[in-house]
Amino acid sequence: MTRWSVEVDRGVCIGASVCANYAPGHFELADGKSRPLAAVIDPDDAVLDAAETCPVAALAVRDADSGALLAPEE
Repeated sequence: MTRWSVEVDRGVCIGASVCANYAPGHFELADGKSRPLAAVIDPDDAVLDAAETCPVAALAVRDADSGALLAPEE
């Protein structure tokens, strides 16, 4: 079964909370910055949408096995 890894670059994150709004079961704000609730998740299109919508591209969603970047699209 495919699994995804979810990363947040907290140095880039501006705390806009777009990710927490798009995928509330996967992200939360802590100390004014986003963080994933789990590093590895089952696929969820809401997480891809959050990564694509982040205004500063602070999120990365990857295939947990291969490391291939799934979102944001380059």
